[in-house]
Amino acid sequence: MTQTSDTRVLFNDQCPVCSFEINHYAAYARREGLAVQFDDLNGPKRAAWGIDADTAAQRLYVLRDGELTSGIPAFLVLWREMPRYRWLARIVGLPGIRQAACALYDHMLAPLIYRWHLRRKARGTSPAG
Repeated sequence: MTQTSDTRVLFNDQCPVCSFEINHYAAYARREGLAVQFDDLNGPKRAAWGIDADTAAQRLYVLRDGELTSGIPAFLVLWREMPRYRWLARIVGLPGIRQAACALYDHMLAPLIYRWHLRRKARGTSPAG
């Protein structure tokens, strides 16, 4: 994706967990006039990311100043861009806490949410269902 000074977030808006959290951040960013863009991986903007839909559905991705991050590091980038959440980025970014958060996200939360996504997709369940 082209380098930009803005922060861009790629997320799954069809996932109830993802959409609830990220749409909250998007509303906050709009209210505050923050330079953060939110791209639904199910829409046309995903192609510009160079990430296939299945890979994108497995975790959160954030692009900031040409650097692509995913998982907890991506959340840290996003939270640092949002004054209300900088305290959270400072805490989760601390040594030890960061490693534990990454392990929890990478080995439990993200796989669980992804499997839930695959089951909903196989059943043809709507995001609200």
